[in-house]
Amino acid sequence: MNFFSSSFLLASMLFLATSCKKEVRSETADENLSSQKLTAASSNIAAKKSADEDLLKAVRNATSRFHSTTQAINAGYIADEHCVSVPGLGGMGYHWANPLLVDGQFDPLTPEAVLYERDSNGNLHLVALEYIVLNQGQARPMFGSQPFDINGVPGLPPHWSLHVWLYKDNPAGMFKPFNPTVSCP
Repeated sequence: MNFFSSSFLLASMLFLATSCKKEVRSETADENLSSQKLTAASSNIAAKKSADEDLLKAVRNATSRFHSTTQAINAGYIADEHCVSVPGLGGMGYHWANPLLVDGQFDPLTPEAVLYERDSNGNLHLVALEYIVLNQGQARPMFGSQPFDINGVPGLPPHWSLHVWLYKDNPAGMFKPFNPTVSCP
């Protein structure tokens, strides 16, 4: 092999080596960027989940006193002897509402209604909360990262509502209106 051929071969090998190195660096940079985006998205999801858990804890602390129907009555909730259920969907139970709270404001610590289920002995047990916010042109309310449902309560003007099954597991989902494990006697 002559000098020219050797030099050309060496130069070609160096060119290929540096080109490959650039491609590897580019792929590594893309992988790092993708990894950073994934980490940021995971952190965002974790932060939302943590904030939602904190909100649920605060709501539980504020509303657990309504396990006592006497406490609910003292807080302005009015007993309703009508149990809501729909075949195939499940039930909601007995809605005890505080009409003074039904307005255009959302306060997660003061639900507009507390929901009870009657056991086989006739005793009422707190199972869920319901929020009702009249639509007065404001933005749709959010319970943490959960948007409210549109309307939902018959007989009311335009509003948003949201059930929160904080005291009884709902296999359909914590924020679904009906719970398939709740039935009316």
